[in-house]
Amino acid sequence: MGATGRRRFLGLAAGAAASLTACGPGGPGRTAAGTAAPGGSAAAAAPSPAPSATAAENARPGNADWAITNAGPAGAIEGWADRASVLPGEQVGLHVSTTAPGFTVTAYRMGWYGGARARQVWKSGRLPGAKQQPFTVDPATRMVITSWSRSTAVDTTGWPEGCYLLRLDAEGGAGQRYVPLTVRSRSTAGTIVVVNAVATWQAYNEWGGYNLYNGPSGGLPTRSYQVSFDRPYQYDDGAGLFLVYEAPLVALAEKLGIPLSYATCIDVAADPNLLRGAKAALSLGHDEYWSPEQRAHFTAARDAGTHLAILGANCCFRRVRYEPSPTGPDRTVVCWKGAWKDDPGYRAGHPATTDFRSPPGADPESSLLGVIYDGYPVDAPYVVTAPGHWLFAGTGAKAGDSFPHLVGVEYDRVNPSYPTPQGIEVLSHSPVVCDGRHSFADTALYPAGSGALVFATGTMRWVESLEATGPAGGSAIHGIDGRAGAFTRRVTENLLRRFAQ
Repeated sequence: MGATGRRRFLGLAAGAAASLTACGPGGPGRTAAGTAAPGGSAAAAAPSPAPSATAAENARPGNADWAITNAGPAGAIEGWADRASVLPGEQVGLHVSTTAPGFTVTAYRMGWYGGARARQVWKSGRLPGAKQQPFTVDPATRMVITSWSRSTAVDTTGWPEGCYLLRLDAEGGAGQRYVPLTVRSRSTAGTIVVVNAVATWQAYNEWGGYNLYNGPSGGLPTRSYQVSFDRPYQYDDGAGLFLVYEAPLVALAEKLGIPLSYATCIDVAADPNLLRGAKAALSLGHDEYWSPEQRAHFTAARDAGTHLAILGANCCFRRVRYEPSPTGPDRTVVCWKGAWKDDPGYRAGHPATTDFRSPPGADPESSLLGVIYDGYPVDAPYVVTAPGHWLFAGTGAKAGDSFPHLVGVEYDRVNPSYPTPQGIEVLSHSPVVCDGRHSFADTALYPAGSGALVFATGTMRWVESLEATGPAGGSAIHGIDGRAGAFTRRVTENLLRRFAQ
């Protein structure tokens, strides 16, 4: 996706999250029909599993006052955590800069909680505030560097596993910001694993004027070649892409009470055993940047019988490498893209940090996902073509039914021009026009030899649409209406319940 367009679409997406209740590669090609996946006939949704730790946690009272109501001016307060994830009981350092003389930190675990969507698990006392020193930019990589001192250490003893937002409140009502944190699970066996796509959050983070798409010129010529987690997230709330592309799915999954576990993409890359015994692993709404290790570990999990769900589009598209920062290992995301030959890491023998489908070492993402990224930007109806499939049970959908605006802004398709798993079944086949080129977005499912199922929605708007409840054309979520929201919620529920069996 082009740099300017990516800024524009992410801005629109952020507007959708606030409500909370240039064409890419790929050419014309025939859609693979394949044979039906196991369980392809219509069936009622599976019954809920026995009560789980997830259900017990969400039975506790929530706190509806978790949302930021006063962001304040730029720089009023902002911060970052020196670890993307911690195990329960570990400490995490917060590096905070504020113009206020003091601030507090409140930790909210995100979930369902009867519709409150969060529960407060901890709050600090008053902490002294200070304005941290300005950032610098590395001339070789154009990476933004902060040397902020640690403002406080947070002890997570007693915190349940899950996705957290740490809310920073500047004294005197000067402003508020979030710092995201994952309290990861010690074991994923027997659970569905929610994988936070923190590498993609950081790739789009333009704090300091640079990310992996843009620099001062507003485009690729002055972009960063690598980006650091040692800086705040730029967006108005500081939550990265979590509230747009991940929180709606977390809320739905926790509402169902199915056994869940939590990790980040960095954790999956670092530990080849992390997904061992998991029932399923979920890639959420925008999960573009993967390391070769993450992809290898997802593939091994599939081959061992773990189901996979790709609930977005443009997944596993960019190949990255993790390097250390002053605060710890795997704190820098390296992706030189088209300039991969100039990457010192590549010259030292690491894989090229370019698109997975591109040489050297081309390995198109479709061999794992079934679908492949086809383009940007589109806005099109989602068209059902296999209404009798068990995934569509209870939706009332008929062949040819369509849901306006559900396909966008990036999309995937089944394209036999690329490696495509045998037996793949296309469940929706939605016509799109991408920069004048006619194509299709596909929802698809295929069975791996291990018995695992791999599901892909084919649209980046799937997780966002889980929030849609309004009338046609009246939704702040790209115009997606409540009918489409009810459809995607039921399909997602069918998927998660089947995976949890």
